[in-house]
Amino acid sequence: MAPQLQMWALADFPLVQPGDNLAAQIIASLQASALALEPGDILVIAQKIVSKAENRYVSLDRVEAGEQALALAQKTDKDPRLVQLILDESVAVLRHRPGVIVVEHRLGYVHANAGIDRSNIGGAGDDPTDNPLANAIDNNKGSDASGQRVLLLPEDPDVSAAALRRELQRHSGVELAVIINDSAGRAWRNGTLGFAIGSAGLQPLVDLAGKKDLFGRPLEITQVAVADELAAGASFLMGQAGEGRPVVLVRGAALPAVETGSAALIRAREQDLFR
Repeated sequence: MAPQLQMWALADFPLVQPGDNLAAQIIASLQASALALEPGDILVIAQKIVSKAENRYVSLDRVEAGEQALALAQKTDKDPRLVQLILDESVAVLRHRPGVIVVEHRLGYVHANAGIDRSNIGGAGDDPTDNPLANAIDNNKGSDASGQRVLLLPEDPDVSAAALRRELQRHSGVELAVIINDSAGRAWRNGTLGFAIGSAGLQPLVDLAGKKDLFGRPLEITQVAVADELAAGASFLMGQAGEGRPVVLVRGAALPAVETGSAALIRAREQDLFR
């Protein structure tokens, strides 16, 4: 990993609609920002625009809540139909309080309200204040605001990242990597931060066991979640209000190029003190 890192948020990114070619939009936005992709670059892309392009919208008026959803909705002051979607996207409910249901998502990571969003998705089209970081656990992500449409996470963010990587490489002719990021709270800290829910073309978790510290002592248990660190840095540039900057170019990370996705970042249940 290099001692220097550069990041650029792509400004004035277009509002994304279902079926849009995200790779083509990103290439056009890079050109508009006078940026050219170089080998080893990483593009961090907000989950929300990936979900929009993949048409992961669901109309609540088409959802029927079951008994479990009805009971949990009473405890959390949430729309029972929204709770049903949260349960459908999850494998276990870990914690809940009024306004928030913390679950183990079907893809493995722990998330508030299964990452389902009702903010900044508009009605027939998109809201120009698109923001990938707003309304996570601390801001009641998935809260019962007005509107009948919600946005789910991508069906498989690793598959989405790999597909975007292939298209971006085809357009640009250079080898690069892709991270899809979202935001979440943490069990032991206030506030939200970005983390990787999907990746392609980079090693998301670097194991430093056996490496020596400054004094020659071998490290025993040290793993670095580099994909999460880059996702968090990119989220800072994306902003937390109406900046409309859902794509960040990262240069200088110097990470090994691998074909694995982000599964290595998910801690096994038997090793997790919070599940």
